[in-house]
Amino acid sequence: MKHDQLIAIEAIVSTGTFRGAAERLHKSQSAISHTIRQLEEELELELFSREAYRPSLTPAGEIFYREASRVLRQMQGLRTTAARLRAREEPELNIAVSATMDLDTFLPALADTGRRHPATHLRLRMEMMGGPIARLMEGKADIALASLDGVPLDDVEAEPVAEVTIRPVASPDLNLPTGSRAISTTEMQSHVQVITAGTGGTAHEQSRDLLPGGLKWTVSDLTAKRKVILAGLGWGGLPDHMTEEDRRSGILLSLNLEGFPLRRTMIFKMRRRDQAIGVVADELWNKIGLPSRPEARVSEDS
Repeated sequence: MKHDQLIAIEAIVSTGTFRGAAERLHKSQSAISHTIRQLEEELELELFSREAYRPSLTPAGEIFYREASRVLRQMQGLRTTAARLRAREEPELNIAVSATMDLDTFLPALADTGRRHPATHLRLRMEMMGGPIARLMEGKADIALASLDGVPLDDVEAEPVAEVTIRPVASPDLNLPTGSRAISTTEMQSHVQVITAGTGGTAHEQSRDLLPGGLKWTVSDLTAKRKVILAGLGWGGLPDHMTEEDRRSGILLSLNLEGFPLRRTMIFKMRRRDQAIGVVADELWNKIGLPSRPEARVSEDS
């Protein structure tokens, strides 16, 4: 069985005649007929009924044609993949992002890269604590977006792209004092502090902003953490962009705590120095951190 035989079947079905297939494939009609006869003899099946003016698939031919079409699509996919590889356009790009980062600042760069390189599969992983740098150093991410905590700077290229503010918040249901007076650690020990589990292994578990001697609950991600805090079951630090509306409406209150200051953290884009940079990864890298173009916003609104 040969690739050109499958192409001939597809051309006959698409055009409806052997002559139409011959014209499409720039071959003689007799050559197309011979190609199909050879295939039928090899398979010991009659694929086309030739009793009418126009050839039609036999029941066996219908089944064979469906499978042949699938194989032809796979062949085309392999050719496309080979073309991307020749062009050094990566078939897949992995980005590990700190869950504390406001994705709205990153999505325009990701969207533009996706539009320009639709064949590249973009994988976005949201990670906690040292998760992004762990994925980068494991070779499971091409680009990481996170703070520099625990980053081996000799091995990683890093550039600042955004700033995140983490502040302690709680529901009014906890009846914690608000205002300029700092709440002492002793006052907070009877209230549950909600923390998130790290995704970078034991070396990257949360160690700062933990109030000593207090009750603690651990959740898997920031979305769960916010819900637990909103339910009045505890307090904890959350990025400002996640709680802005909550604080404005009063369903979450900003806390002034001893030992848990308002923390501003710089987010860096990072990539390994020892890895070759692909076309798509390099293009996305150069877009991250750039402001959105005003003309793009105007065109979308018009």
